[in-house]
Amino acid sequence: MIRSLSSGEMRAADRYTIETLGMPSLELMERAGRAIAGEAEKIFAALGIREALVVCGGGNNGGDGFVAARLLAERGADVCVLCTAENFSPDCAAVKEKYKGEILGRIPRRRYPFIIDCVFGTGLSRPVEGRELALIRFINSSGAFVLAADIPSGLNGDNGMVMGECVRADATVAVGEYKNGLLLHDGGEYCGAVIRADIGIDASREEGAYLAEDRDVAALFPPRRRNTHKGSYGKVSIIAGSKAYSGAALLAAMSALRAGAGYTELCVPDGLFPVYAGKLPEAILTSFAGEDSFAYSEKDLEKVLRSQCVVLGMGTGVSMEIYKMTKFLLENYTGKLVLDADALNALSKYGVAALHGKKCEVLLTPHVKEFSRLSGLSVREILSGGVSSPRQFSAAYGVSVLLKSAVSVLCGGGKTYITARGSACQAKGGSGDVLSGVIGSIAAQGHDLTKAALAGSYLCGVAGELCEKKLGQYSVTASDVIARLPEAISCVTENADEDGGKN
Repeated sequence: MIRSLSSGEMRAADRYTIETLGMPSLELMERAGRAIAGEAEKIFAALGIREALVVCGGGNNGGDGFVAARLLAERGADVCVLCTAENFSPDCAAVKEKYKGEILGRIPRRRYPFIIDCVFGTGLSRPVEGRELALIRFINSSGAFVLAADIPSGLNGDNGMVMGECVRADATVAVGEYKNGLLLHDGGEYCGAVIRADIGIDASREEGAYLAEDRDVAALFPPRRRNTHKGSYGKVSIIAGSKAYSGAALLAAMSALRAGAGYTELCVPDGLFPVYAGKLPEAILTSFAGEDSFAYSEKDLEKVLRSQCVVLGMGTGVSMEIYKMTKFLLENYTGKLVLDADALNALSKYGVAALHGKKCEVLLTPHVKEFSRLSGLSVREILSGGVSSPRQFSAAYGVSVLLKSAVSVLCGGGKTYITARGSACQAKGGSGDVLSGVIGSIAAQGHDLTKAALAGSYLCGVAGELCEKKLGQYSVTASDVIARLPEAISCVTENADEDGGKN
């Protein structure tokens, strides 16, 4: 996994490296500038150029830029620095003095084929304005290949939100560790290809987050022994559906079947049993009390208590009956419980405190609006907080939380994970139902819910990417994503094997 830090965590790692380990701050700046210059030279070779403009601010990010400009000039490149700052940090001022090349104090008319963006670092917390805004607009209108130092200027380092306007980079050198802002929300659209540069900063003491890779997911899908049977791979029971949302149950069960559980059971209201009969011949179809929606019945719920994983809430509607079902499972089930959609909305409406009475391992899978209702925080507070809101909720209630979005944040077991796979083609109804089915199926096979959620989110993302390649961004359905799950699993496991062979 790739580590990713908040701005505060990165600053703390810097301080520890400087103050405790005795690494001079100017040495770290030299190393950062050297890393940026090294990536610039690779791009020079690829593009067949030797000419660059380095746009520097007055902070330490600008200092990294002055070092990179000096080193590139010493290696024979045609380099110029653009800097409109009036005040400089001590380290930036020191390395600025060592740079002997041309420094422009205003935006030039000359066009450069390559620009290094060193205006702002990860500490930006206010909307961009004034001189810096003019520099960002100049960079974006230049037509040049843009390499950002640490983070594109104008991007919030904690949450990936654009602070008014932001540099659109073709590539970004992440100095030390990845920053959360490179991954979350708009980050991926502005940072381009991300290259991590290890410059000797010790971040081992920081909590951080972890970006999932193929090998992390492939570990949950080893080759199966031939001498096994369906009982070897667990049972997932899915309690889902209502007259208004009958498709949610089918999508969840279909995806569970594709993700490998030995048994997939679909539990539906008795009045809708004929609607589902024969739709999924591979699944066990079980009748629960209720006509158009579920009615609370302890006798029915006792049927699923021996399943390795229970998934509840997709398309059930919000009612006291669903809340009672949720509460019963929390208090009586000892397996792995995934609560999604209307089970989450029922908790929000009738009492999130029910989570404190759980006997089972619990995963909540809200999208941002659902999480707003659960946590009492506004959508803006959740988005601006980066990974902090789901992390705090997870710790407070002792549950795992998968906060679903274009880039999802998973918190559980005291750790935070980020999954950045997926496609805009998945921004459609049914995608969450598919995800819950996949997670439940993986968990039923013996994996804890945090690992299952990480793998499920990642695989659904890969399947979405495969769908986009085949069908484009507009025409993909949730069923299409299910159809691509086998290929997604194969891609992830094969890629992990190739990486392992190289190492």
